[in-house]
Amino acid sequence: MKNTGSWKRRFGNLTRWGNRKRKRAEHEDRIAGAWRRRVNPGDAEILVPKEKLRQLIRSALDEDVGAGDVTTGALLSGRETGIARAMAKTDLVVAGIDVFRETFLFLNREIRFADCREDGSEIRRGDILAELSGSLGDILTAERVALNFLQRMCGIATMTRQFVKALAGTRAGILDTRKTAPGLRILDKYAVAAGGGLNHRFALYDGVLIKDNHITAAGGIGEAVKRARRKIPHLLKIEVEVKNHGEVREALAAGADAVMLDNMGLEAMREAVLLIGGQIPVEASGNVTLANVRQIAETGVDFISVGALTHSVTAADISLVVQ
Repeated sequence: MKNTGSWKRRFGNLTRWGNRKRKRAEHEDRIAGAWRRRVNPGDAEILVPKEKLRQLIRSALDEDVGAGDVTTGALLSGRETGIARAMAKTDLVVAGIDVFRETFLFLNREIRFADCREDGSEIRRGDILAELSGSLGDILTAERVALNFLQRMCGIATMTRQFVKALAGTRAGILDTRKTAPGLRILDKYAVAAGGGLNHRFALYDGVLIKDNHITAAGGIGEAVKRARRKIPHLLKIEVEVKNHGEVREALAAGADAVMLDNMGLEAMREAVLLIGGQIPVEASGNVTLANVRQIAETGVDFISVGALTHSVTAADISLVVQ
């Protein structure tokens, strides 16, 4: 996993654009936005900077280990070595192998890894994701944290792959949302990409999404878009959440760059797509499930956002077995 430098960009007041164009360009090269290209499974288009990853691992280990692993410390001398294998207990899509590896290496850089599966690959129940060898005490101490990362990321990637496959043959792509676990967004979105999904905006600073409360606060769609256009950097896109065809027309007239059809019925979505006529990208959102996602795609929308990819994910069943 490559280190692309600091992941965090502080933009402050958006009217103070000035010298931040270069930083914005660098940021956009790193983080996939709402209307950019698909990230191929296993292709590290969304890179997790090494220092950011180490911060996440350090925080997780501090929480779990604290003053020390009293169980392992009581049972082992510290000189024992061994081999352990991470085994899938269900079919899954791999994501987070590098995070899994780095968690163990954070405690002991001499732990060795072999036969690691690539992120984005599909494996079957009973398959081995990775083999590690070295200090048995450090392996046991880091086991839970490493598995927590790996199981969550594989769970996200697996669910994403299911949605992507459900859309085979349609024009629509699957998007994630900002409904991620606090502090883990960069890993959650990486896992979506590994599963074949697309990343929506990473955070509040890299895309404008005008939702119903913004519209109410600004006094209407037209006024909201006008204010945003006046103050934001020209590279940012403006997406507007709409609930009916009247609001679609307002968004088009205001010059929105994209619209999100929020909780519309299938027929209403078809009519909205015809009304927009390919002028701007169309996203569908709200109550999307595996049972209805293909029907939504067949309305002609360009993107379908699924909050459940990250907010309701079931962790993949993976165990670490010491040999």
